[in-house]
Amino acid sequence: MSVLVAFVAAVLVGCGTWLLLQRRLSRIIIGVGLLGHAGNMLLMVSGGRRGTAPLIGTGDPAGFSDPLPQALALTAIVITFGITLFLLALGFRSWQLTNDDVVEDDVEDRFIARQQRVDRDIADEILAEAAQAAEEDRR
Repeated sequence: MSVLVAFVAAVLVGCGTWLLLQRRLSRIIIGVGLLGHAGNMLLMVSGGRRGTAPLIGTGDPAGFSDPLPQALALTAIVITFGITLFLLALGFRSWQLTNDDVVEDDVEDRFIARQQRVDRDIADEILAEAAQAAEEDRR
């Protein structure tokens, strides 16, 4: 049963990652939610078998359930909720300003793309010179 839950969590991580790489804030928000759910599922699987409540004096300590995964899952829920609310506020503000939720390229993205183009051109020139020198050495 835990292998099935781990597989479902892996699928959720894959879908969430794919959605995070999209340009629309609505898809990014859904991706964050999927990643949060996958993390919680993995934390619950790591908790192991069910046990009694970990209250001292109420039972055998060997039969207690591990409270750490539950505490971590609760923390993950709160963090995911906060990030989701922040992204919803960003999406709402984007909708107010542009009537769309597409994240546009900024100036730095354009600069990096231009720099990569220049680097690629320089690398092509170096490779062409090396190929020409190798051809001349063969003659």
